[in-house]
Amino acid sequence: MLDGLRQFIADIVGPDQQADRTFDDNDYRLAATALLVHVVSLDGEPTPAEKRKLHSLIESRFQLDPGTADKLITSATRVEGESVDLYRFTSVIMRSVNEEGRLRIVEMMWELVYADGQVSEFEDNVVWRAADLLGVSSRDRIDLKHRVAEKQAALPKGPWGAADAAI
Repeated sequence: MLDGLRQFIADIVGPDQQADRTFDDNDYRLAATALLVHVVSLDGEPTPAEKRKLHSLIESRFQLDPGTADKLITSATRVEGESVDLYRFTSVIMRSVNEEGRLRIVEMMWELVYADGQVSEFEDNVVWRAADLLGVSSRDRIDLKHRVAEKQAALPKGPWGAADAAI
């Protein structure tokens, strides 16, 4: 399931940069990005819109240049593939990020879920579990879901649909 995303990242960063591990296991950005990689890979091969949205979110929310965002996504894809549960990532975030930041991470997850214009029950369930582990209330999680869905519905349609116009 993650092979396509790994290959996409390998094509972007090349073999020399893949070995570079700029982000350590205690970096909340690595943990958050691993959660996002998990979400974007849940329903199979990530779509081009999902890949662009992931990259856009990482660059804008963590204020990274494209090359550093590539490295972060590469590292996150690797650690996400090695992980057996979400706790590995949510525990790092809980130690490092305040409530407002954790809400933003859940919002980023919803943005990725809606990037392809569809919400699967697997995606919904993973966001619910991650939000719970992040100490985000059910009410806040649902409010964020509705807010992102409303923004998505209000977007003009791009050549590949509304999700493409959001990027």
